[in-house]
Amino acid sequence: MSARKPIAIKAVLVALLLSVAVQAQVGKSLGVVDANTAPEKDLLTMPHMTPAIVKGLIEKRPFMSITELNAYLLEQKLTPAEAMEFYTKAFIHVNLNTATREEILLIPGAGPRMTREFPEYRPWKTWAQFDKEIGKYVGQEATDKLKQYVFIPVKLNTATDEDILSIPGAGARMVREFKEYRPWKTKEQFDKEIGKYVGAKETARLWRYVVID
Repeated sequence: MSARKPIAIKAVLVALLLSVAVQAQVGKSLGVVDANTAPEKDLLTMPHMTPAIVKGLIEKRPFMSITELNAYLLEQKLTPAEAMEFYTKAFIHVNLNTATREEILLIPGAGPRMTREFPEYRPWKTWAQFDKEIGKYVGQEATDKLKQYVFIPVKLNTATDEDILSIPGAGARMVREFKEYRPWKTKEQFDKEIGKYVGAKETARLWRYVVID
């Protein structure tokens, strides 16, 4: 094999990895985990978490929004600043196309400016669009950090395997099931078919990340 072939193969692999990053509809994590799926042992290591708080958090999962999780943490006597510190490690993703002002303000580093910019460019369709529009204001590094906390809804009828796998906790099984029942037409169909495998609460959590178009 010539010296050029390994280089060419490596270039192809890099291109494939980059294409996955572009296609995936849930923002790539730079260290932030999904609070609905994070293991107990990991949650216990995070800022301001106690065994009692973590136990209650796990019992109440899944949280259907970051505001719901925030309300729980404040009930546990965490201050808003302490809750925000926790969110630098664990979060509930917000939908870029429907996120409220309250949800956006809970994203570390977002601030009031993103309560304007996120809605302005709706509908969000790709991460390339997000990089272009948000990057104009804060640069690529800060844009990548914001991506960790948000998602662009995954299209049930056309999503790639990579799109589906970007959903926290989806896994290979949901790749099969999401694709098996195409074409998806209604939420009721989703509840019925996916609910057979994972139950109502998990089905509701997964539904947050998808859209039928």
